[in-house]
Amino acid sequence: MSERLTAWQRLRTRFDWTLFALIAALGAAGLLNLWSAVRDRQPQLLRTQLVWLALGVAVFVAVALVDTRRILRWAYLLYGLGVGALAWVILAGRAAGGARRWLELGPLSVQPSEMVKVLLVLALARHIHDAPSLKERTFRHLLVPLFLVGVPALLVAAQPDLDNALILVLIFASIMLTARLSLKTWGSILLVAALAAGPIYKYGLRDYQRDRVLAFLNPEANEATAWQPRHAMNALGSGRVWGKGYLEATYLRVRGLPALWTDYPFAMVGEEWGFLGCALVVCLAAALVLWILKVSRDARDRFAAMLCIGCAAMFFWQSLINIAMVSGLLPVAGATLPLVSYGGSSLLAVMFALGLVMNVSVRRFPR
Repeated sequence: MSERLTAWQRLRTRFDWTLFALIAALGAAGLLNLWSAVRDRQPQLLRTQLVWLALGVAVFVAVALVDTRRILRWAYLLYGLGVGALAWVILAGRAAGGARRWLELGPLSVQPSEMVKVLLVLALARHIHDAPSLKERTFRHLLVPLFLVGVPALLVAAQPDLDNALILVLIFASIMLTARLSLKTWGSILLVAALAAGPIYKYGLRDYQRDRVLAFLNPEANEATAWQPRHAMNALGSGRVWGKGYLEATYLRVRGLPALWTDYPFAMVGEEWGFLGCALVVCLAAALVLWILKVSRDARDRFAAMLCIGCAAMFFWQSLINIAMVSGLLPVAGATLPLVSYGGSSLLAVMFALGLVMNVSVRRFPR
């Protein structure tokens, strides 16, 4: 009881209010945006998202209270459970839209590929913490990290969910940037990636995924596939500087853009709030990433620092891919905009990651 009381006291007295304010601001923007998108279509989605948000807050607080030494001990176990859930999805998951990505847990439908991104961060942070400090790491030192990222990435890609598989690889690469790899090792990695790009495109992508790439490169020749991203960009630009006003996203409602509240919430922000609203969302997301990196710099040990770097990478790459997709800078992808997009699994994973950051932040001082 005394240990739990100490954890509560530490969280209360050393609470990171800057981190909380950034999370709250993005979360509030997401709820406002969601209501505007669903109020005349599926208003019950706002209630569902509020339930997920309440669960996310509970996960956030619970993770922030757990001693990081316990998280260190549990890292590989949690990672193994996540990989097991991915395998179970392929065997017995719920299929929808040509993909098998969801597990039914009573009334809830969860997507393990979202949570496994955080669990990969835990496993990589544990590995780097346990590994001896070296001036330079060679390709031989990458074998275990490559295994840790390769297994879940392949399972996620098999669902198929290439977007989340790519994010797993990007999280891995971001963490490895801090692991002092030699230039020769980085050269080998880039060479292998370049050589593999062609075969992956030809044999590893489904037809609809190749169509998305072709629609991005030549929208006029692929009008059917380019329909969604073209209208998302039109909506984004129609708001101009100031936007049309809250609840006034007429273009998106007339066009009936699907996945508006999951994949394209940034288009809604652009139409209703204009360039200034988009800039505010981007600045809040960037500020959150930079604050997480600041927490990593002040962390008490290497494991805690790697946790924050991995969580910052997860938040950064998801935000970048989603915003770039809506802006026409990348092909259509299924990456959600953290704290803004509708989706329970994504929200729980993000709150889990941010709970880890809060945990590191409140424990960065001497006991």
